[in-house]
Parts: sequence; C-alpha cells; structure tokens
Amino acid sequence: MDLHSLKIFHSVAKMGSISQAARELQYAQSNITMKIKQLESDLQTTLFYRHNRGTALTDKGSMLLTYTEKIFDLIEETKNMMNDDQTPRGPLIIGSMETTAAVRLPVLFSKYHKDFPEVDLTLKTGSTEQNIQAVLQNELDGAFVAGPINHPDLIQKEVFEEELMLITDTVHPPISSIKDIQTRKLLVFHAGCAYREKFELWLQQEKMIPNKIMEFGTIDGIIGCVAAGLGISMLPQSVVSKQVQEGIIRQHSIPNGKVKTVFIYRKDKYVPASLIKFINMLSEEEELINKIEG
Repeated sequence: MDLHSLKIFHSVAKMGSISQAARELQYAQSNITMKIKQLESDLQTTLFYRHNRGTALTDKGSMLLTYTEKIFDLIEETKNMMNDDQTPRGPLIIGSMETTAAVRLPVLFSKYHKDFPEVDLTLKTGSTEQNIQAVLQNELDGAFVAGPINHPDLIQKEVFEEELMLITDTVHPPISSIKDIQTRKLLVFHAGCAYREKFELWLQQEKMIPNKIMEFGTIDGIIGCVAAGLGISMLPQSVVSKQVQEGIIRQHSIPNGKVKTVFIYRKDKYVPASLIKFINMLSEEEELINKIEG
C-alpha cells in the first residue's frame, strides 16, 4: 500500500465509478482496476461492491476512506507547517452563524484584511451544527458557533455574549407569558440552528406545541415576515436593534435569554500564523468589549 494507490482508491470512492476516476486522474481504466485489485490483495479485503451503475464502498472500504482522508490531511498539514515562516498568508476559511456574520464580523474582518493583506480570508455561513462538522472535517479553519461546545477534538474561546429576544410585529401586545404566543407561527432558521433549538426547548419545557413552524435561510427573510405579521421569532438583540429602533418590529425580553458565542478550532491540528493572528485579534476585541461594558 502506497500513497499513489490510496489516491486512486480515494478518487474511485468519491466518484463512485472507476471510469469517472480514470477520467479525473487521466489514467487508463484498466490501470485503475489493476491498482484497486492490488490494494484489495495487499489488505486482504474487498473495498468495493461492483454494480451496473459503478461502485459502492464496503464497510472496510468506508473505514479505509476515513483513514485515507486523515492521511492526506496530515500530509497537507505537514507541508503547511514546513512552509510556514510565521508570516500570515494563504487561505483562511472561517465559518459563522448567519446572525454573527451580519452584526459582529464586518468590522473584525475589515481590520484583519487591512492588517494582513496576504491572507485570503473567506467567510462561510451555516448553522452551529454545520459549522462544527465542517471544522471537524477540516473544511473550515475555525468557526463562530453558539456555545458551550463540549468536544474532545475542539478548542473553544468565548468571544461574544448575546441576549435573545422574542420579536413580533409592532401591533402585537406585550408578552407577559409564553401562553401569549401559543397561537402564533414560529419563523426560524433551518434545523441545526442553536437559537431555534433554544426556542423549541423553551416551548417544550412549557408543554407548548407551536401552531406552525416556517423555516427561512436569511435574517432579512425572518425579520421581514415578522414585521408583516406572519409570525414571531427569537433572535439576538444585536441583530434586531436597528429594526426595533426604526419601529419596524417589536422586541420582548425572555427569561434566561443569554447565550454565548464561541470560536472553535481543532485541538489536534497545526495552527498556522494566519489563524493565530485571527485568534489574537479576537482576544483584543473581547478586551475592548469588556472595557466598554465595564
């Protein structure tokens, strides 16, 4: 078993087809087939099921794919470490919840880009659950998620504290009890959103079943539909403060509405200079916020 064989195996596993892998790698299909058979012989196991539509991984094949991706990630990490002269440069991919990206990150990203112009900084938004999985799978260098996060492979750093608010249209009367909202539609982000989970858990604890749940992919969509009287939602105060001040929507406090936003990154992965500088900038931002609030 060598890296070349593993590369061929990885391509067939991902493509689900020997012919497609051959086109991608620009090899003869017979060479691909021979390499796979040789690898199966070396490992004394069957890695693929063959069928009319292509190939499918066996259980042992799935296990080998997991280890193969770890090997390739480690090789890439080793190259990055050897080439890293502690000057921040190259790609840095950061994940974030939609709400955090909209309110908290523009100034931070602008400052980082100005201080470290050689870094190709990319932002990808998604739910807390999606961001955690992307960091674990090395698709993101780090991510802003709702905390706390307890995972043995992740380091978390508290960066923001948000206060969640119920939001309604402006004609909605004051909400003094959760029973005041039992007949309203809930407007929420897709499954995996930590704020949605907190909202639904709250209702569950109060033994309430919402009339209807409508899912949205953007903050603007939720706020616009809340303002139009379609239903209610729960979002951080920092996200809705402008619309509240402008009289577009109304906010209502809820008990135990505090939630931490944490920045996560892998514990077992080499941390490049670009990410170190980003984390240091987060610490400076946190100190500044603490001084202002103090």
